[in-house]
Amino acid sequence: MWSVARRPRWIAALVFALALAAGFAALGQWQFARSVATGTVIHRDTETIVPLTSVAQPQSPVTDRATAQLVTATGAWVPGDYVIVSDRLNRGVAGYWVVGHFSVDPTPSAGARAGLVAAVGWSATQKGAKAALSTIDATQPAATETITGRYIPSESPQDSDFERGKLTTVSPGAMINLWKHTDPAGVYGGYLISAAPTGGLTVIDSPEPSSDVEVNLLNVFYAVEWVVFAGFAMFLWYRLVKDAWEREQEEASEVN
Repeated sequence: MWSVARRPRWIAALVFALALAAGFAALGQWQFARSVATGTVIHRDTETIVPLTSVAQPQSPVTDRATAQLVTATGAWVPGDYVIVSDRLNRGVAGYWVVGHFSVDPTPSAGARAGLVAAVGWSATQKGAKAALSTIDATQPAATETITGRYIPSESPQDSDFERGKLTTVSPGAMINLWKHTDPAGVYGGYLISAAPTGGLTVIDSPEPSSDVEVNLLNVFYAVEWVVFAGFAMFLWYRLVKDAWEREQEEASEVN
């Protein structure tokens, strides 16, 4: 069989198969590289507390720089604009958030204020959340203060149970429809998870974003496919050479 493989025709076919396999192997290597590159986490210092106004603007999307950043916001709580959000996990336990309306001063010199959705704290029961909401709404000072927490991108507005009064997502776009008061400068695109709960609520677990690198399995699958294609190109050349040799053997046996 190898005497057949050494003929110019099959040598040329081998060179073509090797070139094809090399191309497939290169594509496989590129996919492997992509599987890591797409999972690479860009390290950011999210734990240094900065003013909210330095990383986010009202009526604007939440940027990568602002996502999960610890921030401070100066302003005042708006009475009567507290709501309860259900189905919220806190360290794996389902419960309820009390979420308020915090009116943020855009600059130290004041001006038109912007609304900020702020999660005040968590309760394991709806009864506890309602009691905390009543307490906070009655005792929360209207004076200017500074709050600290983690700034999180908006969740998608819920598509069910909303009309029945059950709120399960935190979306500033939906919250402004529930607020009794509006802010001249609009509303921030994300929401704040307060680091200091009040009204007897439990602090909401809001850990530092993970910096682990995850491999994109879809790219790995594509890489394996290209390797298989490279192997098939070489197998196909071998199979064609063997078929040609077997035909010659059959023809020779028929002549004899």
